[in-house]
Amino acid sequence: MSSDEAKRAYRQDMLLASALVVAGLALAALSLVQIAAGDRQLAQATPPLQSSPAPSPSNTPPAESKPGGERPTTPAPEPARPDPQAQKDGTRRTLPPAPAEKMAPPIPQK
Repeated sequence: MSSDEAKRAYRQDMLLASALVVAGLALAALSLVQIAAGDRQLAQATPPLQSSPAPSPSNTPPAESKPGGERPTTPAPEPARPDPQAQKDGTRRTLPPAPAEKMAPPIPQK
């Protein structure tokens, strides 16, 4: 390639690069103008907070506290026990076994 052809190719590349830079700057300027001139609307994402109604006073007085720092409970807590039918059934599988066509063949021993 001669020196003149190299200069012409360099000029064309620089012209193309400068045109792309100018186009990018023009696009950015247009976008900024559109953002600045756009209608400003404020959207509220959540509704305003409302106060909850006051709890109604219950007719039963709280349980008496005992010395020693125990917390009174009304009614007394009961231990969690599953019903007899659930104890007989035991735990069940959550998913059925995979179908035969989905299982891989056994790995051969070497």
